[in-house]
Amino acid sequence: MTTTMTTMTNRKAKRNTKSESGMSLLAVMAVMTLFAIALLAVAPSVQLEVQREKELEAIRRGEEVAAAIRDYINFYQGAKLPKSMDDLLEGLPQGTKKRQILRASAAIDPLSEDGRWQLVPINKMKNFASRVQKYNNGALPSTSDLHVNILNQVGIIITNLDTKNEDDLTASADETDTDTFSTDNEPFVGVVSQSKSKSVIAYYGIENHSKWVFTPLFRGTGSVPITGSSNTNNQP
Repeated sequence: MTTTMTTMTNRKAKRNTKSESGMSLLAVMAVMTLFAIALLAVAPSVQLEVQREKELEAIRRGEEVAAAIRDYINFYQGAKLPKSMDDLLEGLPQGTKKRQILRASAAIDPLSEDGRWQLVPINKMKNFASRVQKYNNGALPSTSDLHVNILNQVGIIITNLDTKNEDDLTASADETDTDTFSTDNEPFVGVVSQSKSKSVIAYYGIENHSKWVFTPLFRGTGSVPITGSSNTNNQP
């Protein structure tokens, strides 16, 4: 009798242990499922933030390149333009040494696969000038800190600008531009990314990487280049 009762008790204990183990496993699975759902919900926001930071870094580097182009042009009094990123990286003569005007990291485009900026010559600035004009409510900012020899050339090119429609600010350059740019050995006054993706933030109201031209031109007072885009509604 005692043996039988002991056996029944042991069986019951085993059943309880199995039941508790099964419930624990279900609880763990439920927690893991909730965790996975939470990760899926957060992932898009994390991805957007990562992309946003990458774009801000591209803008910072592009602005550095634009400043280096300005220094290069002014040093040579508008008689000479850089033809490659190496011209900017080598710096400018200063006595027996060179004055550095561009950091090596800024010469790399963080948005393109090979890291090479595309070079924008003066005669290809009209589309960007038109977009800046639209962003500034029809007024194209003047450029006061660039040598007059270059400004005169730009003035002829941008005469009678046509402001683009709203779609032009976000569409791919392939759809709206006929311009093609090189990555070396062409006199240039600006650079642009090879990436053709729509951006998370806006630069001069433009939400496409391939249309962000970084140049010392059109940088007059009253121009605010970076704004939050419709994608995030956040200010950088």
